Order: sequence, then structure tokens, then C-alpha cells
Amino acid sequence: MTTIRWRFLIAAGALALGLSGCAGVSKGIASTTRLDDAPRIAVLSAFEPELKLLLTRLQGPVKYSVNGVEFTTGTLEGKPVVLFLSGISMTNATMNTQLVLDRFRVTNIVFSGIAGGVNPSLHVGDVTVAAQWGQYLEVLMARETAPGKYTAPPFITDATLPNFGMMHPRPVEVRSAAHPQIVRKFWFEADPKMLEVARGIRNVDLANCSAGKCLPRKPQLVVGGNGVSGQAFMDNKAYREYTYKTFQANVLDMETAAVGMVAYSNGVPYIAFRSLSDLAGGGDGENEMGTFMGIAADNSAKVMLAFLAAWK
Repeated sequence: MTTIRWRFLIAAGALALGLSGCAGVSKGIASTTRLDDAPRIAVLSAFEPELKLLLTRLQGPVKYSVNGVEFTTGTLEGKPVVLFLSGISMTNATMNTQLVLDRFRVTNIVFSGIAGGVNPSLHVGDVTVAAQWGQYLEVLMARETAPGKYTAPPFITDATLPNFGMMHPRPVEVRSAAHPQIVRKFWFEADPKMLEVARGIRNVDLANCSAGKCLPRKPQLVVGGNGVSGQAFMDNKAYREYTYKTFQANVLDMETAAVGMVAYSNGVPYIAFRSLSDLAGGGDGENEMGTFMGIAADNSAKVMLAFLAAWK
């Protein structure tokens, strides 16, 4: 066989491999198409106990699995929904909220789950519906320039909120289809119309006992105010007090502000229902979450169901 013939065969083989690779890419692109074209409200929680009550109420469930995340479509309170777990943490919440927007026709986003209480006037079992959410652990770790004094570099000019030691909160950079230029933003507002419906919720029977454990008072629903989210489980009294003083936050968690940022970027209205399972380090004795998590998860789900029933 001549040298030219060998070169021709090698080139043909390379071309075939290249075309095979292109076919693989095309298949990957096709796999990102929508799984369901019905307009739906995306209802998410961070982990299984928070979604348990909602799944028992779901009618006509149909399951899908994408990247290990299970999505279940159906109806809740007569509304078409898709239920799923975001996973715990800001990164999981960001990734999987975008995933549901890519794979389903989502009209609104609703979060239901537990959280830590920050406002000292709120109690375990209460349900909060914050008007806006910020990322309180998006911070500069500042240099100690003198004993106990931490100073931002001169080129960082957006660390203007009060610091907690070396930690200086900052806004995040974000852009959207409506505003493609990068802006710095701290608060991500819940949808005003959804918030208005939440303000009208009445007569939800919030539980104060579960598995023989009872709260000393009947939980209440609080609509409005601020919530904050960050990539840490917070169980520290001093940092709780700082968070309340600095952000005037009612509640904190590990996901909602990330969901709010994705919702903002995609132009999708969102709202979050969070019930206090613990006081983020402000309670007496050890953290209360293990004791009252079930009460909090169900209370949040009950209010969220009342919201869906009222939503037009």
C-alpha cells in the first residue's frame, strides 16, 4: 500500500471520529429540551422532610429524573406544579433551580421549608414570608491592620455594611436578560403580587405539637421583612445578634437567596415560605432543630398550600 493510501485512510479515520464526537454533542444538546410543556409553578424544598407533606397531597404525579434530581409533576390545590428538592446549600439551590427552569415551563417559583430564627420576637414554629432575601455570607475576609481592626483593600468599595470581625458583607454581581449589564445587588425581592396573596392568608392551623413534643405557644404567620441565606449552618448567638442588627432579618437559611437570584436572572416571580425550626443559636440549651424540625416543615407546607389555593 502506498504512503498516499495510508495518509488517506488516516485522514478518513480522523474525520469519522470527529463526526462521531459531533453526534455525541448533538445528543447532549437534545437532552436539554423540556420534559413537559404545561405551564407550572415550581415548588421546591431543600431536603426530603420539608417536601413530605406536599408529596402526599399531590394529585396525578408523574416522575422525571435529571442529573439525579427527581422532578414530580401533578396538581396541588388545583394548580399545575412541579415538585423537587433543591438540595441543601446555596450551590445546590442555584444549580437545581436553573435546572427546573431549563427543563419545565415554569411560571412562578415557590420555596417551602425550615429555617433559623433571627428576629428575637419570633419563635420556633412561626412561619415567615420575607419580602426580600440577601446573601449575608457573601463577604470580604479583611486583613487585620491593627489588633482587632480589619480593613478592606482600597480597591474594594462595596463592603459598606457593618463587619463582624474580619467578615465584611458585600453585594453579589448579577445580570439578567432584562438587564444584561453586570450590577451589584444585595436584596432579591419576592414577587409583589405573590406577596400580596400571602398577606391575605388566614385561618391556617399551625401545629405546635409533634411526636409528644410541644411548643410553649401557638405559632404565627409573619409576612414581610427580610430574610438572609448563606452557605453555613448557623448556631451562634453572637452572629445571630449581628445578623439581626445588620440586616434586620427575621430569618436565615441556606438556599432562598440563591433561588431568588436565579429567579431574578431569569425574570421568574418567586416567593418563599420558611418556618422556624430553631433560633440559630439564640435558644436556651442545644440547637432545637432536631426536636422541632417536623413541626416547622409541616407548618411551612400548610401555609404554602393555603397560598396555592388562593393564587389566581
